[in-house]
Amino acid sequence: MQHLISVAPMMERTDRHFRYFLRQITGRTLLYTEMITTAALHYGDRQRLLDFSIEEKPLALQLGGDDPLLLAQCAIMAQDWGYDEVNLNIGCPSPRVQSGNFGACLMLQPHLVASAVEAIKAVVDIPVTVKHRIGVDELDSYEDLANFVAIVSQAGASRFTCHARKAWLKGLSPKENRTVPPLRYQDVYQLKQDFSHLEIEINGGITNLEQAQEHLQKVDAVMIGRGAYDNPYLFSQVDRIIYKVEESIPSRYQIVERMLPYVDDWVTKGGKLHSITRHLLELFAGRPGTKAWKRYITEQIQHGATGVEVIETALAKVAQYQ
Repeated sequence: MQHLISVAPMMERTDRHFRYFLRQITGRTLLYTEMITTAALHYGDRQRLLDFSIEEKPLALQLGGDDPLLLAQCAIMAQDWGYDEVNLNIGCPSPRVQSGNFGACLMLQPHLVASAVEAIKAVVDIPVTVKHRIGVDELDSYEDLANFVAIVSQAGASRFTCHARKAWLKGLSPKENRTVPPLRYQDVYQLKQDFSHLEIEINGGITNLEQAQEHLQKVDAVMIGRGAYDNPYLFSQVDRIIYKVEESIPSRYQIVERMLPYVDDWVTKGGKLHSITRHLLELFAGRPGTKAWKRYITEQIQHGATGVEVIETALAKVAQYQ
């Protein structure tokens, strides 16, 4: 299946519960894990970090790291675990990531990124992709960007997802780096023209499907980030509008009902209800009843409620506004 739309990897957002929730809304959109560092996988609880529900596929694992050997070992884990793709984070500007010499600062070291891609390609069969910025600090000309892509693509990266903002490694917070540097979509369009043989995906500031359709006239795919979290129901149209699949669009009520068995199973096994409900709060964004939905769920969680009936009651409150 050709990849056209994805939801960006987002820390503390795109965990397995949010991905399962989104999969009740869209079957075709490519989903990503949160970024997982090679050190975490090497020393940590791999099952907790890597496990997912089969319903979440197609699913990519995003890795953060700068050691080609460690990245290759983690890519083997990803393939063995059933992931459809390995993605390298060359775009995150946070100080914590910089201190580990990965994320956006690796745009300054394209040959190291190429070595990592090459090492991974040597040991797995699944696609190896790169998510990056248009530039970093003063190294932000289009020529710098094209040089990075030229070097890394020769190592075998199959897709470049380009966040159309540069990153400032000092002076801006990660949040500010998502909004302050101006968007330069034209640079990403130019990448596709100059590297027509590569799959180029655009990311940054895209919040609706009308924008996505416009970008798809110039590039191969579109990644949506915060917009997916702030208004997850926008993805109810993706399969039909973007992928041209004739399927009925689920209502918000149907989506909630599809989630109930999953939630019940999770809390029965001792999981926290909040781990799931925090992802559901914006399902009714922009609709009558959304405040009642969010208020009831939030209050019940604060009072220690643990059962699936919290969601059922909240849904009944929304229905009063229809």
